[in-house]
Amino acid sequence: MKQTFSVTGMTCGHCERAVNQAVKNLDPAAEIKIDRSANRVEVESTQPREALAAAIAAEGYSVAP
Repeated sequence: MKQTFSVTGMTCGHCERAVNQAVKNLDPAAEIKIDRSANRVEVESTQPREALAAAIAAEGYSVAP
């Protein structure tokens, strides 16, 4: 299932890698597309939305509901 998150606080490539890794730790098969300028993260995953949002937030980024 594809889910879109509004994520603020990503300012560089390192931020993108951190978000990518957080999602991959939950679901190694997840497909992730990050648009830093739009503060958008699209995730194709079987994991629940809440778990994905929590993983991203645990890296220090704000995730809008």
